[in-house]
Amino acid sequence: MRQKVAAFAPKASEINERNYVGLSTQWGPVMMTQIAGLVARRIVCRVNRGDVLEAGQRYGMIKLGSRVDLYLPSDTVLSVKKGDNVKAGLTCIGVIKD
Repeated sequence: MRQKVAAFAPKASEINERNYVGLSTQWGPVMMTQIAGLVARRIVCRVNRGDVLEAGQRYGMIKLGSRVDLYLPSDTVLSVKKGDNVKAGLTCIGVIKD
């Protein structure tokens, strides 16, 4: 078993426990990756294959915090920048051009 690293470390997405949720949208595919950090004990995911999600809907959590990586369509105009404080279900991450 590999040693966990802090969630902000570049290798965390390869080493730490993680959960992938892929979405099919009218604008293209979206991938959300929940990544557990050094202290986090468990990832909770409350969606199943075929579920329909609404904008801002919570789909899970990572106990004791950590990180979520988002892979968005290439024509997404980001509304946030590095260092911004992002709140789950509240912060608009970006807008996809029509």
